[in-house]
Amino acid sequence: MGERHERLLLVSTNYAPEQAGIGPYATQLAEHWAHARGAEVHVLAGLPHYPAWRLDPAYRHVWRTVDERAGVLVHRRRHTVPPRQSALRRALYEATILGHGLLAPPRMGRPDAVVAQVPSLAGGVLAARIARRHRAPYIPVIQDLMGAAAAQSGIRGGDRAASAAAAVERRMLRGATLVGIIHETFRERVRALGVPDERIRLVPNWSHVSGPATPRAAVRARLGWPPEQTVLLHSGNMGLKQGLEVLIGAAREAPEIRVVLMGDGSQRERLRELAAGTPNVEFLPPAADADFPDVLAAADALVVTQRAAVLDMSVPSKLTSYFTAGRPVIASVAAEGGTAQEIRDSAAGWLVAPEHPAALAAAARELAADPAAADAIGVRGADYARTRLGRAAGLARVDALLDEALGRALPSRSAPRPEPTDPALAFKESR
Repeated sequence: MGERHERLLLVSTNYAPEQAGIGPYATQLAEHWAHARGAEVHVLAGLPHYPAWRLDPAYRHVWRTVDERAGVLVHRRRHTVPPRQSALRRALYEATILGHGLLAPPRMGRPDAVVAQVPSLAGGVLAARIARRHRAPYIPVIQDLMGAAAAQSGIRGGDRAASAAAAVERRMLRGATLVGIIHETFRERVRALGVPDERIRLVPNWSHVSGPATPRAAVRARLGWPPEQTVLLHSGNMGLKQGLEVLIGAAREAPEIRVVLMGDGSQRERLRELAAGTPNVEFLPPAADADFPDVLAAADALVVTQRAAVLDMSVPSKLTSYFTAGRPVIASVAAEGGTAQEIRDSAAGWLVAPEHPAALAAAARELAADPAAADAIGVRGADYARTRLGRAAGLARVDALLDEALGRALPSRSAPRPEPTDPALAFKESR
């Protein structure tokens, strides 16, 4: 046999063409491994559905398939896509991901390592199982803590589901070679799930978008935003844990300010109904990849909101894009959580009490009263993104995590390996 390169498996329910959430991170990581490491990279993913929680029409009749994207083989498996969120619907979503993954694992040779992007509990369980079967290192990267999410997000039935989700998390993490966490505020919870501190590594997310390229005035004119009107923009998922009702309330508190909600999600239609009769609230579809940085930079402030109960289960991925855009951030979040910590560390915005429309409106009026100060705060965010959230540095941290796990597993890697998977064979998976 000739020289063999690494064979890596990434398990991530979300992947390109999804543009929000963890999909862009999973995509950039897999493509980095394929190109920078020269690895044979496989991804076990679901069908595109996020953040709209609607199946991408291009995959409507797909049961299972494999796509080749930028040198990566993406093995997709069908699962339910609940348009409305409840603990029972989320459990069914996870169960179908797990069931189909167990029934039809990726057709590939023995992986050198298996990495899981977790908020999907099913994805983590699948990754652990595949790694155990092949005696390969297993490295989950915790993007969201699902037990805490069930308890904190406000999902119907979440309190009852929280202990069950935490039990699955505990089992999923128990056999991990190393565990990556995207924010330091996750560490205590991961410890409580039975992972010793010496196996936990900090691997923060990076900014997966470029900076703006078009003058703000031109973009605002195209979007119909008057130059004299202060625009607050929320971009991304419109789900339960965001508590976006606070933005509708702030628009009513400050009718001179335009509030824009751009994106999709399970709560979008309910928010539209709630905003009926509020003329200064605007809904936009997700921006195209090429336009996204320019639209963010065209706003006067970028808003991140979370329910007051959300503390240590999630740090919104949108923050990295917000900082890169160079506009100040208004964070309506609990002061104890990871999101608030990022605002404090970056000095790039305002922290206001969660679920408090008047406080959010007051912050918007404060930035409107001093545009030069607001611009300076935005520059601090861009500096923070450049020095702390660069893509190369973020990918290098995950590479270091992977290399450490591979180094720990060297004694088990001496068995003979098959030749690299033939992509032509992989494409024989049935649809």
